Amino acid sequence: MNYIVKSLSSIILLGFLLAIAPSYATSKEANQTTCPVMEGTVNKNIYADYKGKRVYFCCPPCLKAFKKDPDTYMKKLEEQGVVLEKAPEPKTQ
Repeated sequence: MNYIVKSLSSIILLGFLLAIAPSYATSKEANQTTCPVMEGTVNKNIYADYKGKRVYFCCPPCLKAFKKDPDTYMKKLEEQGVVLEKAPEPKTQ
């Protein structure tokens, strides 16, 4: 009897862990709060739109550095699990 209770408890625990695993994996994603260049707090008025994503920076020199080598900084953000905002569609007249 004791063996059955332990087995059922283990199965229930395993089921619970499997149920929360997908939400745990996605919870590591974060919105951008730090500059990819100098890692300061972003200023939402300083940004670049790159490959359909909006990247924010802490200061104009960081924006300039990003423009020289954007793929390096995009990779850094991706490795940190940062989810970038979608860049707005260009306005057409």
